[in-house]
Amino acid sequence: MAQVPARVLAIAAGYGPLALGTDIGGSVRLPAAHNGIFGFKPSLGRIPIYPPYLGRVAGPLTRTVTDGALLMAVLSKPDARDYTALPYRGIDWSSLTGEVKGKKLGLMLDAGVGLKTQPAVRQAIARAGKAFARAGAIVEPATPFFTRGMLDGLDVFFQARLLAEYELLPSKRKAKVLPFVAAWCRRAEKLTAADALRALGQVFLMREKAVAAMRKFDFLLSPTSPITAYAVDDATPGNDPAKPFEHIGFTAPFNMSEQPACSICAGYDTDGLPIGLQIVGHRFDDVGVLQMAHAYETLRPALRPWPEPTPQSNALRQQSSGKSKDLQPRLTGDHLAVTRG
Repeated sequence: MAQVPARVLAIAAGYGPLALGTDIGGSVRLPAAHNGIFGFKPSLGRIPIYPPYLGRVAGPLTRTVTDGALLMAVLSKPDARDYTALPYRGIDWSSLTGEVKGKKLGLMLDAGVGLKTQPAVRQAIARAGKAFARAGAIVEPATPFFTRGMLDGLDVFFQARLLAEYELLPSKRKAKVLPFVAAWCRRAEKLTAADALRALGQVFLMREKAVAAMRKFDFLLSPTSPITAYAVDDATPGNDPAKPFEHIGFTAPFNMSEQPACSICAGYDTDGLPIGLQIVGHRFDDVGVLQMAHAYETLRPALRPWPEPTPQSNALRQQSSGKSKDLQPRLTGDHLAVTRG
């Protein structure tokens, strides 16, 4: 629940090739979708993170799948501080050529709960499914599994979790918390311990159903977000602390199930806003997800041009190296269309 991270805009705008995000419900994949870039949430524990927590991962944000894979080669190095990390494997992250023909893909166009999938988003993801089918994949409809009870359980559990931390903050630090976030977590003040544990039970049910939904497929295709980008000043679509998670129906289940998932641009709506395709794999098949995304880069419609560096932006880079002074950046190009309002 946050405004678009500056690092995501920097990747889309061309100010840097690589960025790192963290994701506990979609916060790598959703900004990637809204900005037309590539974002990868690996299997939980593949990238060491501290402190670890249920569903919390770090992942790369880049313009291309190849760049994301290059960053994974570094991010996945072992770090003993993460006591939940997966055992280190010398994965060949550069092995991005995978076979699409014969792969069984589930196509899920509705999350089952939350915001309805916008028509333009539905159409773009359906086109992605057809592109994979033309390449030889077996694409079949996948049944939504996420329920209101699971989403509300996720909401309640994370309210309680954040309230436990919020209450320990000194007054000066509490005053710096986004009012939306404070109002959201303080809803847990009325909860009991039993309420929180029942909510956690719904989170584990979500995990069970997410794994089961993949059982007959090699990969799952869905929208990353049911909608394109929303107003930049809103913490979440609608900006309502009582309904903060209505947009994460496609992403959050795969945090809880610890499965790898990515977002890759699948086109644009009529306003020119990017649409993200989510590709989900089985737990530990991180390379498989990257291979499918890499294949889709050659199957999808051409993207709009990325912003090109200008003399001013090049000079700004030099300035940061101490080679030039008193210069201001200017962006050109029409790729960035990140918000409404």
